Amino acid sequence: MPSERRNKIVKEMEAALANLRERSQLREFAESQGVNFCSNDYLGLAEDPRLKRAVMDTVAKSARMGGTGSRLLSGHDPVWNQLEEEFAGFAGTEAALYFSSGYAANVGLLTAVLGNTDVVFSDALNHASLIDGIRLSGARRVIYPHLDLNVLQDELRARERETCRRIIVTESVFSMDGDIAELRAMQNLASRYGASLIVDEAHATAVHGPGGAGIVAQAGLSADVLAVVHTCGKALASAGGFVCGAKVLRDYLVNHARTLIFSTAMPPYFAGQIRAALKFARQMNDQRELLQRKARSFAAALRSDGWDISGTGSQIIPVIIGANNAALAAAQLLQQHGFAIRAVRPPTVPAGSARLRLSLTAPITENALQRLRECLRTLQLPQLAEAPHSEAVEQA
Repeated sequence: MPSERRNKIVKEMEAALANLRERSQLREFAESQGVNFCSNDYLGLAEDPRLKRAVMDTVAKSARMGGTGSRLLSGHDPVWNQLEEEFAGFAGTEAALYFSSGYAANVGLLTAVLGNTDVVFSDALNHASLIDGIRLSGARRVIYPHLDLNVLQDELRARERETCRRIIVTESVFSMDGDIAELRAMQNLASRYGASLIVDEAHATAVHGPGGAGIVAQAGLSADVLAVVHTCGKALASAGGFVCGAKVLRDYLVNHARTLIFSTAMPPYFAGQIRAALKFARQMNDQRELLQRKARSFAAALRSDGWDISGTGSQIIPVIIGANNAALAAAQLLQQHGFAIRAVRPPTVPAGSARLRLSLTAPITENALQRLRECLRTLQLPQLAEAPHSEAVEQA
């Protein structure tokens, strides 16, 4: 018989889920159907037959299929050293260290380099992995308004004389608004006020910068920032992430990053998938340029139609709806017209800014973009706010 204490916890969880359902915030897994505007597979590599063949080849040549243990125990293989050296060359840094996910990379990095006497300056719209890493580090937090460098400068100046580490943490391409941080200006502030800069390039990796090396490389700052995090699960159609920086940073993380030390290594063959994806991505300048042209053109079209698309400057275009119900109903209508589009609502985004997050990829055709624009034109937001919506959309 279940214990009374267990039953109490179960009932509390049921009540919490019911509350989420009532507020149209209940999440469940659902497969995307239609023209996919939810995908982060920006270059289309996830469906590229060349990558599939490369993975099959590296599996056939691999000595084992499992990681077998952490890299500090039985899980290390020389292929990871080779891949890390290659990725450091791609990023323009001295060294790189692979983690099993971008989330693990951010948490491992921040908890290793920050302590409770340090001050970290974090953009208000930073990704959850950055927020969690900062919280777990115990560092003192200063949250500055999104991309507001005037406030950031004021906060840095106020702590200029403190004898502690001062670290600015930001995304380069922001995952929900699609806008891009002014990294040169941020690095100038860091240099002026004795701070260091950490940049998460998750949505820039293989998409922006020279050869897809990211916004940091594009700004010529690879040797100046403290660390750059590149992830493999988006445009590189793989999984995991790299912390890139000085060799001493890599060695320090091997000894202090708990998300690395206490995680089972990925199987050796997986390094082959990432290496192949990186090789292909570096050669895809035409696809990168095509994607950016499509994004600029489509963003301009939506603005001319009167949509609020925030400050986007990338392949991520948020169509701000406002109310949760209106965003859910809009997503449902677009799904009925053959578009895989989901509503993104609080707490993922700030209250009152529920949106359709449009993630453009190179394979999406101009025809599909035009059809989507025409469908968006038919939406009537006041009516949508009151419209019923299906359970399937509520799960988005």
